Amino acid sequence: MLLVDSHLDISWNALGWNRDQTWTIDEIRASEAGYDEQGRGTNTVSLPELRKAEVGLCLATVLARANPAARTNIDFRSQSIAYAMARGQAAYYRAMQAAGQMRQVRTQSELKAHLAAWNSGDRTIGYILAMEGADPILTPAGAREWFELGLRAVGIAHYGPSAYAHGTGCEGGLLPAGRELLAEMRALGMILDATHIAAESFWQALETFDGPVHASHNNCRSLVPGDRQFTDEQIRALTARGAVIGVAFDSWMLQPDWRLEDNRATIADAVNHIDHICQLAGNARHAAIGSDLDGGYGTEQTPVDLNTIADLQKIPALLAARGYSDNDIAGVMHGNWIRFFSESLPA
Repeated sequence: MLLVDSHLDISWNALGWNRDQTWTIDEIRASEAGYDEQGRGTNTVSLPELRKAEVGLCLATVLARANPAARTNIDFRSQSIAYAMARGQAAYYRAMQAAGQMRQVRTQSELKAHLAAWNSGDRTIGYILAMEGADPILTPAGAREWFELGLRAVGIAHYGPSAYAHGTGCEGGLLPAGRELLAEMRALGMILDATHIAAESFWQALETFDGPVHASHNNCRSLVPGDRQFTDEQIRALTARGAVIGVAFDSWMLQPDWRLEDNRATIADAVNHIDHICQLAGNARHAAIGSDLDGGYGTEQTPVDLNTIADLQKIPALLAARGYSDNDIAGVMHGNWIRFFSESLPA
């Protein structure tokens, strides 16, 4: 079944981890044999594997933070460096497009054309360019440059504070430039990604921004505690705005009190989050998949019954066993995201 995945860090893996995403899963794993970093040699995503998984469309991210105190391959000493790294990540997608591996989707008409091509047997991976954490947007006015590159969805914070808002793991509202950025995004026709935004910033952003909003990869706090997850109140507010929420498959977001040495999470646990969103919404129109697979981890931190992203095709049977209709299952797998982007992308 066609799958739309609303959060894949494809270019970060290419540039930050030096992975050739045109290789097979086995080829990448073999190339990283003997590496001692977590996530090395245990990847679940590559472009060939996306085709096996029937991922016809994804939100493909750029991710670079201005955080001089941190020591990771997504943290940089200034916004300027973060901007340059994110531009490089965007260039990787353009290189994949030139190679015939990927196809950028920027408008409603391009989305329609891409889906028609996919349904006719063309297995070029469609992607909508997204940004996780807005530090690479140097100033609010700089959003226009990114929009012209095809950027369509922006999460204004990641972990900790960004230049615009507070994110996961900290508290606080929108920063002074945050409201200006949201106004510029609205004028351009960008989508606000509510993922990772700290509570006060979340509510201020929803109040400030009256354009389209979604959550690319976020789960439910009532099932797994922690500020990385949405409260029921936040989920209801998002669904009232017409948002779609992509459920993530990082095990620590699926299993309460998760520990790396005791990973017992399963794909069924992720389906619990899908079901919880549907129960709160009163329908199945707002839950979908935003896997975040290979988001800095590998199979050591995925559900135990997920070896590669192709195992997301186990979801339809799990939903069917819970009484979901064929139409609702198709909505979760692809239809809800297609409807959302058909309405929210520029014409």
